[in-house]
Amino acid sequence: MENNGSFRVAALYRFTSLPQWKELQAPLTEFCEARGIKGTLLLAHEGINGTVAGSYEAIAELIDFLGTIKELDGLELKYSHAGEMPFHRMKVRLKREIVTMGVDTIDPIGDAGTYVEPAEWNQLVSDPDTIIIDTRNAYETAIGTFKGAIDPETTSFTEFPRWAQARHNELKGRKVAMFCTGGIRCEKATAYMRSIGIDDVYHLKGGILKYLEEVKPEESLWEGECFVFDERVSVKHGLEEGDAELCRACRHPLMPEDRESPLYQEGVSCHHCYHTRTEEDRARYAERHKQVMLAAKRGKGPHIGN
Repeated sequence: MENNGSFRVAALYRFTSLPQWKELQAPLTEFCEARGIKGTLLLAHEGINGTVAGSYEAIAELIDFLGTIKELDGLELKYSHAGEMPFHRMKVRLKREIVTMGVDTIDPIGDAGTYVEPAEWNQLVSDPDTIIIDTRNAYETAIGTFKGAIDPETTSFTEFPRWAQARHNELKGRKVAMFCTGGIRCEKATAYMRSIGIDDVYHLKGGILKYLEEVKPEESLWEGECFVFDERVSVKHGLEEGDAELCRACRHPLMPEDRESPLYQEGVSCHHCYHTRTEEDRARYAERHKQVMLAAKRGKGPHIGN
């Protein structure tokens, strides 16, 4: 990846038995803060997950540091870049799961589905016998997905098992191709599918991000942009920053055409949330947005962060 931006963004995860997960919180926090790295890392007994940004040198040092921890050897890692720092602070959090599904009986380390490299993905999903499932949430799928993909319309990944169970009969015996942003959700989603007897399950290795990095736009089956959990909001082919912005009232991503709606007011409302918020809510959001703009003019940066 060329250094096209001021900051390098690293999305990483690894499912592994990590007995010292709690002990890693303090040294990881100290390491990142000392190098100006910002973002979020999640630690649990089942491994590590997160996205961080910093200078190219700082991110390289972090990846080298993580590589000294034998359990984290073989990180799933994807790089992109950002013109401005896309995070406001550094957080290393201890969690029950590094991606929350709420099912304790599955093994994403040993039972995940078959990996499919980005270069082979088009062939798999172009097969009319393949069912394509987007495992992300509805606010993510709203701005982009693969052509022909089924959208479970979940608001949380914890809803996915119930959705899959309800469609067990239609999925059983079929070839199922699954995808998510960076690959981590599919480790659990495919393992869950196999646990309920849906065996012919595949998932996109490296997720949408790796596909957009490696597959040429003219050969792509991706439609729209890919939501990311930082201030870039979305990326497109080549992992260039996208055109989406967040509604600061409901945090739903908005494409340029969404911002043409008469219900859109920057920092205050959009067509997704206008009818579910009160005038008092909008007055509060307007005051908050005013303070954010004043802080930005003073060079203190926004108050709203990740």
